Amino acid sequence: MKSHVKAVVIGGGVVGCSVLYHLAKAGWTDIMLIERSELTSGSSWHAAGGFHTLNGDPNVAKLQAYTVQLYKEIEEISGQSCSLHLTGGVMMADTPERMDFLRLAHAKGRYLGMDTELITPSEAKAMFPLMDETNFVGAMWDPVEGHLDPSGTTIAYSKAAKKLGAEIVLRNRVVDLTQQPDGTWNVVTEQGTVHAEHVVNCGGLWAREIGRMVGVELPVLAMEHMYLLTEPMPEVEEFNKSTGREMIGVLDFKGEIYTRQERNGILLGTYEKACKPWSPVNTPWDFGHELLPPDLDRIAPSLEIGFKHFPGIEKAGIKQIINGPFTFALDGNPLVGPVQGLTNFWCACAVMAGFSQGGGVGLALSNWMVHGDPGFDVWGMDVARFGEWAGLRYTNAKVRENYSRRFSIRFPNEELPAARPAQTTPLYDTMLANNAVMGDSWGLETPLWFAPKGKEPKDIVSFHRSNDFGPIGEEVRATRERVGVTEIANFAKYEVSGPGAEEFLNRLMTNRMPKTGRIVLTPMINEFGKLIGDFTIAKAGEDRFMIWGSSAAQKYHMRWFEKHLPKDGPRGSEVRIHRFDQTLVGLSIAGPKSRDLLQKLVDVDISTKAFRFMDFREMAVGGAPCMVNRITYTGDLGYEIWMAPAYERLVYKAIKDAGEEFGLVDFGMRALLSMRLEKNFPTWFRELRPIYGPFEGSMDRFIKLEKNDFIGREAAAKEQAEGPKLRRVSFIVDAADADVMGDEPIWAKVSKDFGTVEKPHGYGAPRFDDKGKEVRGSKAAEGASAVRGIVDGDWRVVGWVTSGGYAHYVQKSMAQGYVPAALAEDESAGLFEIEILGHRRPARINVEAPFDPSGEKMRS
Repeated sequence: MKSHVKAVVIGGGVVGCSVLYHLAKAGWTDIMLIERSELTSGSSWHAAGGFHTLNGDPNVAKLQAYTVQLYKEIEEISGQSCSLHLTGGVMMADTPERMDFLRLAHAKGRYLGMDTELITPSEAKAMFPLMDETNFVGAMWDPVEGHLDPSGTTIAYSKAAKKLGAEIVLRNRVVDLTQQPDGTWNVVTEQGTVHAEHVVNCGGLWAREIGRMVGVELPVLAMEHMYLLTEPMPEVEEFNKSTGREMIGVLDFKGEIYTRQERNGILLGTYEKACKPWSPVNTPWDFGHELLPPDLDRIAPSLEIGFKHFPGIEKAGIKQIINGPFTFALDGNPLVGPVQGLTNFWCACAVMAGFSQGGGVGLALSNWMVHGDPGFDVWGMDVARFGEWAGLRYTNAKVRENYSRRFSIRFPNEELPAARPAQTTPLYDTMLANNAVMGDSWGLETPLWFAPKGKEPKDIVSFHRSNDFGPIGEEVRATRERVGVTEIANFAKYEVSGPGAEEFLNRLMTNRMPKTGRIVLTPMINEFGKLIGDFTIAKAGEDRFMIWGSSAAQKYHMRWFEKHLPKDGPRGSEVRIHRFDQTLVGLSIAGPKSRDLLQKLVDVDISTKAFRFMDFREMAVGGAPCMVNRITYTGDLGYEIWMAPAYERLVYKAIKDAGEEFGLVDFGMRALLSMRLEKNFPTWFRELRPIYGPFEGSMDRFIKLEKNDFIGREAAAKEQAEGPKLRRVSFIVDAADADVMGDEPIWAKVSKDFGTVEKPHGYGAPRFDDKGKEVRGSKAAEGASAVRGIVDGDWRVVGWVTSGGYAHYVQKSMAQGYVPAALAEDESAGLFEIEILGHRRPARINVEAPFDPSGEKMRS
């Protein structure tokens, strides 16, 4: 075993071996994987081995598609078979709501290049004759699904990595990790110490324990997962013989089960409601190639439905029951990337779908380590997406909830209850008393909307407009016409101070820093010129700046800030960054009467000339010391008022008391988001993401290329000179009773292929009817080209929706999204359509904001 290497990968499951392979492929050959036992000793060896490309996050779906394509490559390099069975699979819907979900998934697949198709239950039965199709209303076919040999695939990754120069050390547990003053690591093992520049935690079932070695409590938990294997079934053998192919994989939402062929029988697995964590506090180091005791009683409700839906399986004998632990994060997606607060400590864990996601995780992480950027939008997997509130007990509750809902529909207006409330402001009880429907905003309880008196404050979950539609409209109209107040404690808040603060921020941000007492809006981009942040910055003093941003990105942005803090020279120790989190809270008042209301609460002149738009001032509000920004996300006249939590009740009561004469209303985050739509304002992690350049994001006026050599300036200048390929635009949509939710395809009636839609990802599996004849799509798509699904006569998919909803004051359904730049200013009717729940609705670009396009109201 070497004593010095560039990187150590801890853990020899499929993810660790994938990371090792991709690092070696990227040119890092001085690397080592250390495994406590044998390869696949954790979860990999007993996995069901299924793979698919569909994911609720389209960006994760892209990496899953890459993973499937990768298997041919590692087989060729390693000489080891993965036993790839590309059978295709179907997702079965038993209700109209689940069919709506499949329509959404199918629509997402259009611009991802996925070759999915909506089919009838009878068509699904022809590919899996063990089902009773009368239990279902429809299905979605995906040709890029199948199964493989978990151990063989893991070995293929490891052999390929070794051929490229990587080293693998087995039967050698890592017992400690210590970081040196220069940021490098000592990896202490049972066989000695290895010095490494980088450490990658691919510990799987032990990822939590590896994290604790460096003082990090990762939000990961192992759950018991069961599947059963049947005895050989004559029906399966007959199908194979008559068609010359395997049965497909089937996912049944109602039964919470998945099935596929396994040899001459069937594999059936469950994600049961009565789920059970495994080792919720500590993972035993001596656990290895073992299984857990089966518990058929726990999965009996799922089996009962499964046998009803698939009567052909009920009479089969059970050959074996597999019960083994798999790790999950809170939302079911992996934890990938550098850990904030540490140097060169990386995670690639909680990858419960290792054979769907392992290759993509390895690629993204190796890109990140070698090139400084994952090369993809991996926010859905970034380890920084959870805060300190995601501790051990919170994680336990949330993972159980996620597991039990693995095959449940998540509606766009659905708030999940487990582990809540975790964080609350001093106004939490007051908001509940005001009939607020609360939502989870990065672990913080935040008012979403207010139910009328006498009505239960509860969302009726739906893909269509629901019971919040009317009340939100009232909140918006009252705010636009009078004045409203909302809590904004869920914003991120930072203070950057010290003699080098302005120089530091000018290096990070694309806009010029403000003068004292003034505010600027500014994006932040990375070295590659992609959007990684969007901030409001106020200069509070000579060497002091207040910054506001997206709460969900707090650890993401702190990681970036810390990475770029000056380390040498006279300014090296003179920049300090403080993250407030919930030690600073806020209220926003907005609307034409907001100045009149605020003037009653302060003892200074806040007239238009005395307190201008984009001014910042520290003042007492209702007697409490506050910071006040003359700006709001509503795009109307308004103010953000920031204070310590101890003063929030006082300030809120003062606002409520003074606001009575002006017709003050409480409004929630959904009303706020509705108002931002009618101003064409973008939002972080929807419109502004690290796959878009600032000019693509239509942030032109905030990019000051001449100010100084800020990070990403050269790439931004190149984007401006060459012209952005895409542009963020705003649409008015002729919607019916459902508005866009995000990720819907945008169709345009154009003859040119703008190249913005990714072509199908290479793998395709034919589908056959019950007589063994190949079926290629629905009748409408017979004989279509390889881009079936993204071209329809003169229409083609040219872009995608990032977010949207109903803009209540202008009474328009609206959407924002990205289209080719050549189309971005074409406001012609009949040019665009947006697909909503399977129906293409007319849409028209709206270049100017429909509400107050000149901005007079917010500047008045």
